[in-house]
Amino acid sequence: MCGILGMVGTPWLEAAPLALATLRSRGPDEQTTLNLGETVFCHTRLAVTDLLGGHQPMRTVDGRYTIIFNGEFFNFREHRNDLIRQGEHFSTHSDTEVLLRLFMREGPECLKKVNGFFAFAIYDDLDKSVFIARDRMGIKPLFYHFDSGKLIFGSEMKALIAAGVPKVPDVTSMLNYFQLNYVPGPYSIFENVKKLKPGHFIALKAGTSVDTVNETCYYQIPEFRSHPFTGSYEEACSRLRTLLDLSVQRRLVADVPLGAFLSGGIDSSVIVALASQHTSHLNTFSIGYKDEPGYDETNYARLVAEKYKTNHTVFSLSNDDLFGNLFSVLDYIDEPFADSSALAVNILSMHTRKHVTVALSGDGADEMFAGYN
Repeated sequence: MCGILGMVGTPWLEAAPLALATLRSRGPDEQTTLNLGETVFCHTRLAVTDLLGGHQPMRTVDGRYTIIFNGEFFNFREHRNDLIRQGEHFSTHSDTEVLLRLFMREGPECLKKVNGFFAFAIYDDLDKSVFIARDRMGIKPLFYHFDSGKLIFGSEMKALIAAGVPKVPDVTSMLNYFQLNYVPGPYSIFENVKKLKPGHFIALKAGTSVDTVNETCYYQIPEFRSHPFTGSYEEACSRLRTLLDLSVQRRLVADVPLGAFLSGGIDSSVIVALASQHTSHLNTFSIGYKDEPGYDETNYARLVAEKYKTNHTVFSLSNDDLFGNLFSVLDYIDEPFADSSALAVNILSMHTRKHVTVALSGDGADEMFAGYN
Protein backbone atom coordinates (compact mmCIF):
# COMPACT_ATOMS: atom_id res chain seq x y z
CA MET A 1 0.00 0.00 0.00
CA CYS A 2 1.19 3.48 -0.89
CA GLY A 3 -0.45 6.89 -0.95
CA ILE A 4 -0.61 9.41 -3.76
CA LEU A 5 -1.55 13.08 -3.68
CA GLY A 6 -1.66 15.58 -6.52
CA MET A 7 -2.58 19.23 -6.94
CA VAL A 8 -3.13 20.79 -10.36
CA GLY A 9 -3.27 24.58 -10.53
CA THR A 10 -4.66 24.61 -7.03
CA PRO A 11 -4.61 27.27 -4.33
CA TRP A 12 -3.63 24.57 -1.83
CA LEU A 13 -0.01 24.05 -2.89
CA GLU A 14 1.43 25.36 0.37
CA ALA A 15 -0.61 22.78 2.25
CA ALA A 16 1.01 19.85 0.40
CA PRO A 17 3.32 18.79 3.29
CA LEU A 18 0.44 18.82 5.78
CA ALA A 19 -1.83 16.89 3.40
CA LEU A 20 0.89 14.33 2.65
CA ALA A 21 1.43 13.75 6.36
CA THR A 22 -2.13 12.39 6.66
CA LEU A 23 -1.15 9.57 4.26
CA ARG A 24 1.96 8.49 6.15
CA SER A 25 0.39 5.28 7.45
CA ARG A 26 -0.11 4.15 3.84
CA GLY A 27 3.61 4.49 3.14
CA PRO A 28 5.89 4.51 6.19
CA ASP A 29 9.09 3.94 4.19
CA GLU A 30 9.33 7.22 2.30
CA GLN A 31 7.42 10.49 1.82
CA THR A 32 8.33 12.78 -1.08
CA THR A 33 6.94 15.99 -2.60
CA LEU A 34 7.86 17.17 -6.10
CA ASN A 35 6.95 20.65 -7.39
CA LEU A 36 6.30 20.61 -11.13
CA GLY A 37 5.30 24.24 -11.60
CA GLU A 38 1.55 24.57 -11.53
CA THR A 39 1.33 20.94 -10.47
CA VAL A 40 2.57 19.21 -7.32
CA PHE A 41 2.92 15.42 -7.00
CA CYS A 42 3.36 13.75 -3.60
CA HIS A 43 3.95 10.11 -2.73
CA THR A 44 4.21 8.09 0.45
CA ARG A 45 5.72 4.66 -0.13
CA LEU A 46 5.42 1.17 1.25
CA ALA A 47 8.29 -0.59 -0.49
CA VAL A 48 7.29 -4.02 -1.84
CA THR A 49 9.33 -4.50 -5.04
CA ASP A 50 12.70 -2.99 -6.02
CA LEU A 51 13.27 -1.60 -2.53
CA LEU A 52 16.21 0.57 -3.59
CA GLY A 53 15.17 1.67 -7.07
CA GLY A 54 11.43 2.22 -6.91
CA HIS A 55 11.41 5.74 -5.46
CA GLN A 56 8.51 8.05 -6.31
CA PRO A 57 7.54 10.43 -7.75
CA MET A 58 9.45 8.85 -10.63
CA ARG A 59 10.58 10.95 -13.61
CA THR A 60 11.85 10.07 -17.04
CA VAL A 61 15.45 11.00 -17.82
CA ASP A 62 14.39 13.92 -20.01
CA GLY A 63 12.07 15.21 -17.26
CA ARG A 64 8.98 15.19 -19.47
CA TYR A 65 6.92 12.55 -17.64
CA THR A 66 6.41 12.06 -13.90
CA ILE A 67 4.37 9.31 -12.24
CA ILE A 68 2.92 8.62 -8.79
CA PHE A 69 1.56 5.10 -8.41
CA ASN A 70 -0.32 3.21 -5.71
CA GLY A 71 -0.87 -0.47 -6.34
CA GLU A 72 0.68 -3.44 -8.10
CA PHE A 73 1.23 -4.17 -11.79
CA PHE A 74 1.30 -7.99 -11.74
CA ASN A 75 2.36 -8.67 -15.32
CA PHE A 76 4.96 -5.91 -15.45
CA ARG A 77 7.87 -8.28 -16.06
CA GLU A 78 6.53 -9.63 -19.33
CA HIS A 79 5.81 -6.08 -20.53
CA ARG A 80 9.24 -4.98 -19.36
CA ASN A 81 10.80 -7.68 -21.55
CA ASP A 82 8.63 -6.61 -24.51
CA LEU A 83 9.67 -2.98 -24.09
CA ILE A 84 13.35 -3.92 -23.91
CA ARG A 85 12.96 -5.77 -27.22
CA GLN A 86 11.46 -2.57 -28.62
CA GLY A 87 14.53 -0.59 -27.57
CA GLU A 88 13.58 0.75 -24.14
CA HIS A 89 16.22 0.93 -21.41
CA PHE A 90 15.31 0.67 -17.73
CA SER A 91 17.14 2.10 -14.75
CA THR A 92 15.10 0.21 -12.10
CA HIS A 93 13.42 -3.16 -11.64
CA SER A 94 10.14 -1.67 -10.43
CA ASP A 95 6.67 -2.05 -11.91
CA THR A 96 6.29 1.74 -11.65
CA GLU A 97 8.89 2.41 -14.34
CA VAL A 98 7.32 -0.20 -16.64
CA LEU A 99 3.91 1.44 -16.27
CA LEU A 100 5.41 4.86 -16.99
CA ARG A 101 7.19 3.73 -20.15
CA LEU A 102 4.15 1.81 -21.32
CA PHE A 103 2.10 4.99 -20.99
CA MET A 104 4.76 6.99 -22.85
CA ARG A 105 4.40 4.65 -25.81
CA GLU A 106 0.67 3.95 -25.82
CA GLY A 107 -1.10 6.61 -23.75
CA PRO A 108 -4.46 5.56 -22.23
CA GLU A 109 -4.44 2.38 -24.35
CA CYS A 110 -1.79 0.99 -21.99
CA LEU A 111 -4.51 0.42 -19.38
CA LYS A 112 -5.78 -2.54 -21.38
CA LYS A 113 -2.44 -4.30 -20.80
CA VAL A 114 -2.15 -3.72 -17.06
CA ASN A 115 -3.16 -6.68 -14.91
CA GLY A 116 -3.30 -5.38 -11.37
CA PHE A 117 -4.94 -2.97 -8.98
CA PHE A 118 -3.95 0.65 -8.99
CA ALA A 119 -4.54 4.35 -8.74
CA PHE A 120 -1.91 6.43 -10.50
CA ALA A 121 -1.28 9.82 -12.05
CA ILE A 122 1.15 10.88 -14.80
CA TYR A 123 2.17 14.46 -15.51
CA ASP A 124 3.33 15.49 -18.99
CA ASP A 125 5.49 18.58 -18.75
CA LEU A 126 5.31 19.21 -22.50
CA ASP A 127 1.59 20.02 -22.63
CA LYS A 128 1.12 20.52 -18.85
CA SER A 129 -1.45 17.72 -18.68
CA VAL A 130 -2.31 15.22 -15.96
CA PHE A 131 -3.63 11.71 -16.55
CA ILE A 132 -5.27 9.91 -13.60
CA ALA A 133 -6.57 6.32 -13.68
CA ARG A 134 -8.15 3.78 -11.35
CA ASP A 135 -8.20 -0.01 -11.70
CA ARG A 136 -11.05 -1.98 -13.22
CA MET A 137 -12.71 -3.04 -9.96
CA GLY A 138 -11.83 0.05 -7.92
CA ILE A 139 -9.71 -1.85 -5.42
CA LYS A 140 -7.41 1.13 -4.90
CA PRO A 141 -9.15 4.33 -3.77
CA LEU A 142 -8.95 7.71 -5.49
CA PHE A 143 -10.78 10.82 -4.26
CA TYR A 144 -10.80 14.17 -6.03
CA HIS A 145 -12.13 17.72 -5.80
CA PHE A 146 -12.44 19.92 -8.89
CA ASP A 147 -13.27 23.61 -8.98
CA SER A 148 -12.90 25.89 -12.04
CA GLY A 149 -9.90 24.15 -13.54
CA LYS A 150 -8.26 23.46 -10.18
CA LEU A 151 -7.93 19.80 -9.20
CA ILE A 152 -6.74 18.05 -6.07
CA PHE A 153 -6.77 14.26 -5.77
CA GLY A 154 -5.50 11.66 -3.34
CA SER A 155 -5.69 8.14 -1.97
CA GLU A 156 -7.70 9.27 1.05
CA MET A 157 -10.22 12.01 1.60
CA LYS A 158 -8.43 13.23 4.74
CA ALA A 159 -5.56 14.49 2.57
CA LEU A 160 -7.96 16.69 0.60
CA ILE A 161 -9.54 18.03 3.77
CA ALA A 162 -6.11 18.75 5.27
CA ALA A 163 -5.25 20.74 2.15
CA GLY A 164 -8.27 22.98 2.68
CA VAL A 165 -11.10 21.43 0.69
CA PRO A 166 -14.28 22.58 2.49
CA LYS A 167 -16.46 19.96 4.16
CA VAL A 168 -19.99 20.32 2.78
CA PRO A 169 -22.15 17.31 3.79
CA ASP A 170 -24.07 15.56 1.00
CA VAL A 171 -27.61 14.78 2.18
CA THR A 172 -28.19 12.13 -0.50
CA SER A 173 -25.01 10.31 0.55
CA MET A 174 -26.22 10.33 4.15
CA LEU A 175 -29.48 8.66 3.08
CA ASN A 176 -27.53 6.07 1.08
CA TYR A 177 -25.34 5.39 4.09
CA PHE A 178 -28.26 4.73 6.41
CA GLN A 179 -29.69 2.30 3.86
CA LEU A 180 -26.49 0.55 2.74
CA ASN A 181 -24.07 1.03 5.70
CA TYR A 182 -21.56 2.74 3.38
CA VAL A 183 -21.46 5.56 0.82
CA PRO A 184 -21.36 4.13 -2.72
CA GLY A 185 -19.21 5.77 -5.38
CA PRO A 186 -18.84 7.97 -7.28
CA TYR A 187 -20.22 10.01 -4.39
CA SER A 188 -18.71 10.68 -0.98
CA ILE A 189 -20.11 12.03 2.26
CA PHE A 190 -19.16 15.52 1.04
CA GLU A 191 -20.83 17.28 -1.90
CA ASN A 192 -17.59 18.54 -3.41
CA VAL A 193 -15.51 15.36 -3.14
CA LYS A 194 -15.98 12.53 -5.64
CA LYS A 195 -14.54 9.05 -6.05
CA LEU A 196 -13.05 8.29 -9.46
CA LYS A 197 -15.19 5.47 -10.80
CA PRO A 198 -13.60 2.03 -11.26
CA GLY A 199 -12.36 1.43 -14.79
CA HIS A 200 -12.23 5.17 -15.55
CA PHE A 201 -9.58 7.81 -16.11
CA ILE A 202 -9.34 11.61 -16.09
CA ALA A 203 -7.24 13.66 -18.53
CA LEU A 204 -6.84 17.33 -17.68
CA LYS A 205 -4.59 20.20 -18.75
CA ALA A 206 -3.35 22.58 -16.07
CA GLY A 207 -4.87 26.04 -16.35
CA THR A 208 -7.96 24.87 -18.20
CA SER A 209 -11.09 26.91 -17.57
CA VAL A 210 -13.64 24.08 -17.89
CA ASP A 211 -16.36 23.87 -15.26
CA THR A 212 -16.41 20.09 -14.95
CA VAL A 213 -13.90 17.27 -15.15
CA ASN A 214 -14.83 14.37 -17.42
CA GLU A 215 -14.28 10.74 -16.49
CA THR A 216 -13.65 8.40 -19.42
CA CYS A 217 -14.54 4.71 -19.14
CA TYR A 218 -11.86 2.30 -20.35
CA TYR A 219 -13.30 -0.93 -18.93
CA GLN A 220 -16.71 -2.51 -18.37
CA ILE A 221 -17.52 -6.01 -17.18
CA PRO A 222 -18.05 -8.05 -20.37
CA GLU A 223 -21.56 -9.08 -21.36
CA PHE A 224 -21.22 -12.86 -21.11
CA ARG A 225 -24.76 -13.55 -22.30
CA SER A 226 -23.72 -12.54 -25.82
CA HIS A 227 -20.79 -15.02 -25.69
CA PRO A 228 -21.86 -17.74 -23.22
CA PHE A 229 -19.50 -20.40 -21.93
CA THR A 230 -20.19 -23.58 -23.89
CA GLY A 231 -18.04 -26.08 -22.00
CA SER A 232 -19.10 -28.67 -19.45
CA TYR A 233 -19.47 -28.12 -15.71
CA GLU A 234 -16.20 -29.98 -15.14
CA GLU A 235 -14.43 -27.76 -17.69
CA ALA A 236 -15.82 -24.66 -15.99
CA CYS A 237 -14.52 -25.88 -12.62
CA SER A 238 -11.08 -26.55 -14.11
CA ARG A 239 -10.99 -23.12 -15.75
CA LEU A 240 -12.00 -21.42 -12.49
CA ARG A 241 -9.29 -23.25 -10.56
CA THR A 242 -6.69 -22.26 -13.16
CA LEU A 243 -7.71 -18.59 -12.98
CA LEU A 244 -7.68 -18.58 -9.17
CA ASP A 245 -4.27 -20.23 -9.07
CA LEU A 246 -2.82 -17.74 -11.56
CA SER A 247 -4.35 -14.85 -9.63
CA VAL A 248 -2.79 -15.98 -6.34
CA GLN A 249 0.56 -16.76 -7.96
CA ARG A 250 0.82 -13.27 -9.43
CA ARG A 251 0.22 -11.71 -6.02
CA LEU A 252 3.15 -13.57 -4.49
CA VAL A 253 5.71 -11.38 -6.30
CA ALA A 254 7.40 -9.28 -3.58
CA ASP A 255 10.84 -8.39 -2.27
CA VAL A 256 9.57 -8.29 1.32
CA PRO A 257 8.15 -10.88 3.77
CA LEU A 258 4.71 -12.07 2.65
CA GLY A 259 1.86 -13.95 4.29
CA ALA A 260 -1.89 -14.55 4.18
CA PHE A 261 -4.89 -13.94 6.39
CA LEU A 262 -6.62 -17.21 7.27
CA SER A 263 -10.10 -17.04 8.82
CA GLY A 264 -11.02 -20.67 8.24
CA GLY A 265 -13.70 -19.65 5.73
CA ILE A 266 -13.82 -20.89 2.17
CA ASP A 267 -12.27 -17.84 0.48
CA SER A 268 -9.15 -17.46 2.62
CA SER A 269 -8.71 -21.24 2.82
CA VAL A 270 -8.70 -21.53 -0.97
CA ILE A 271 -6.12 -18.74 -1.22
CA VAL A 272 -3.85 -20.37 1.37
CA ALA A 273 -4.20 -23.76 -0.35
CA LEU A 274 -3.12 -22.27 -3.68
CA ALA A 275 -0.40 -20.01 -2.27
CA SER A 276 1.20 -22.88 -0.36
CA GLN A 277 1.90 -24.58 -3.72
CA HIS A 278 4.04 -21.65 -4.87
CA THR A 279 5.95 -20.71 -1.72
CA SER A 280 7.54 -22.70 1.06
CA HIS A 281 6.77 -21.97 4.71
CA LEU A 282 3.85 -19.64 4.03
CA ASN A 283 3.03 -17.40 6.99
CA THR A 284 -0.68 -17.36 7.92
CA PHE A 285 -2.50 -15.26 10.52
CA SER A 286 -5.85 -15.55 12.29
CA ILE A 287 -7.70 -13.74 15.04
CA GLY A 288 -9.84 -15.38 17.68
CA TYR A 289 -12.34 -14.03 20.20
CA LYS A 290 -11.64 -15.49 23.60
CA ASP A 291 -14.59 -13.66 25.19
CA GLU A 292 -16.99 -14.64 22.40
CA PRO A 293 -16.47 -18.36 21.60
CA GLY A 294 -19.54 -18.38 19.34
CA TYR A 295 -17.67 -16.10 16.91
CA ASP A 296 -14.30 -17.85 17.20
CA GLU A 297 -13.39 -19.82 14.09
CA THR A 298 -9.70 -20.34 14.76
CA ASN A 299 -10.15 -24.13 14.97
CA TYR A 300 -11.13 -24.18 11.30
CA ALA A 301 -8.15 -21.99 10.46
CA ARG A 302 -5.80 -24.32 12.33
CA LEU A 303 -7.10 -27.31 10.33
CA VAL A 304 -6.24 -25.52 7.08
CA ALA A 305 -2.85 -24.38 8.41
CA GLU A 306 -1.98 -27.94 9.46
CA LYS A 307 -3.05 -29.41 6.13
CA TYR A 308 -0.89 -27.01 4.13
CA LYS A 309 1.93 -26.83 6.70
CA THR A 310 1.97 -23.06 7.09
CA ASN A 311 3.70 -21.04 9.80
CA HIS A 312 0.48 -20.20 11.58
CA THR A 313 -0.04 -17.45 14.19
CA VAL A 314 -3.26 -16.81 16.11
CA PHE A 315 -3.99 -13.49 17.81
CA SER A 316 -6.59 -14.02 20.52
CA LEU A 317 -8.58 -10.86 21.24
CA SER A 318 -10.69 -9.89 24.21
CA ASN A 319 -13.65 -7.52 24.16
CA ASP A 320 -11.37 -4.94 25.78
CA ASP A 321 -9.01 -5.23 22.79
CA LEU A 322 -11.89 -4.44 20.44
CA PHE A 323 -13.10 -1.48 22.49
CA GLY A 324 -9.55 -0.21 22.89
CA ASN A 325 -9.08 0.03 19.12
CA LEU A 326 -12.51 1.44 18.29
CA PHE A 327 -11.59 5.11 18.19
CA SER A 328 -8.39 4.61 16.21
CA VAL A 329 -10.45 2.89 13.52
CA LEU A 330 -13.07 5.65 13.53
CA ASP A 331 -10.35 8.28 13.20
CA TYR A 332 -8.91 6.45 10.20
CA ILE A 333 -12.13 5.94 8.26
CA ASP A 334 -12.79 9.12 6.23
CA GLU A 335 -16.55 8.79 5.90
CA PRO A 336 -19.33 6.84 7.64
CA PHE A 337 -18.86 3.07 7.30
CA ALA A 338 -20.84 0.59 9.37
CA ASP A 339 -19.22 -2.79 8.66
CA SER A 340 -18.07 -3.84 12.12
CA SER A 341 -15.58 -6.33 10.64
CA ALA A 342 -13.36 -3.33 9.86
CA LEU A 343 -12.45 -3.25 13.56
CA ALA A 344 -11.23 -6.84 13.62
CA VAL A 345 -9.41 -6.53 10.27
CA ASN A 346 -7.61 -3.42 11.50
CA ILE A 347 -6.37 -5.23 14.61
CA LEU A 348 -5.37 -8.27 12.56
CA SER A 349 -3.43 -6.02 10.18
CA MET A 350 -1.60 -4.26 13.01
CA HIS A 351 -0.49 -7.57 14.52
CA THR A 352 0.37 -9.13 11.17
CA ARG A 353 2.52 -6.13 10.19
CA LYS A 354 4.96 -7.10 12.93
CA HIS A 355 5.72 -10.28 11.00
CA VAL A 356 5.23 -9.53 7.27
CA THR A 357 4.85 -6.51 4.98
CA VAL A 358 2.25 -7.92 2.56
CA ALA A 359 -0.68 -10.24 3.30
CA LEU A 360 -3.11 -11.91 0.90
CA SER A 361 -6.77 -11.81 1.88
CA GLY A 362 -10.10 -13.13 0.64
CA ASP A 363 -11.79 -9.75 0.23
CA GLY A 364 -14.14 -9.73 -2.73
CA ALA A 365 -14.87 -13.46 -2.77
CA ASP A 366 -18.31 -13.09 -1.20
CA GLU A 367 -19.26 -10.52 -3.82
CA MET A 368 -17.93 -12.61 -6.72
CA PHE A 369 -19.30 -15.97 -5.51
CA ALA A 370 -22.61 -14.89 -3.93
CA GLY A 371 -21.51 -15.48 -0.35
CA TYR A 372 -24.32 -13.38 1.10
CA ASN A 373 -27.94 -12.76 0.22
